[in-house]
Amino acid sequence: MIGVLVVDDDALTLELHRTYLERLDGFEVVAECTGARAAISAVLEHGEGIDLVLLDITMPDGTGLDVLRHVRARGADVDVIAITGVRDADVVRQMVGLGVAQYLVKPFTFATFRERLEQYVEYRRRAREAAGTSTTQAEIDALLGALRPAATVALPKGLSADTLARVTADLHAHEPVSAVEAAERLGMSRVAVRRYLEHLVTTGAASRAPRYGTPGRPETEYRRR
Repeated sequence: MIGVLVVDDDALTLELHRTYLERLDGFEVVAECTGARAAISAVLEHGEGIDLVLLDITMPDGTGLDVLRHVRARGADVDVIAITGVRDADVVRQMVGLGVAQYLVKPFTFATFRERLEQYVEYRRRAREAAGTSTTQAEIDALLGALRPAATVALPKGLSADTLARVTADLHAHEPVSAVEAAERLGMSRVAVRRYLEHLVTTGAASRAPRYGTPGRPETEYRRR
């Protein structure tokens, strides 16, 4: 099992990321922190059980950069995936320089989260197989390439990433949902919500099934995958 420390100052985000990890094989949340100082302490004092840190950048008592600088200075080689709303290019450059394996910008779907964690697992597998051996250039390229995200699938015309994130969050909170139910909660039209839900089905992030037991034609309900 890959032991994970989840760091975010928002309780709902902590819960969401924990739920995402519980849906993936091979990962176990061993600790959660809501601040930079607590994260530093967790890594340095209990680091043996922590293989990976999902690290927020903006926190009340420090930043993800502070966390990384402290733990790297103390020789901790724990893997880190930055999960943040910060898009500043200089921050990204500094995080990469401090050795983050991935930089994932909020908001994102479970499908995106799963893809990045699967890439990380593949990276660990390749690194483990190559340990203690002399690697070829091709093997080095394959190892580094395991962390590169696949090309992002463009949203269909008329769909926005922000609205997709809202519809996805509603699905996760209330599943199974119908387009009518989600539209009422989100203040959107039923037709618009259905387009987003169908997009989630197309990308493999959701499934659909008929809902029986209501008068008239069966309604379509959606669940996350």
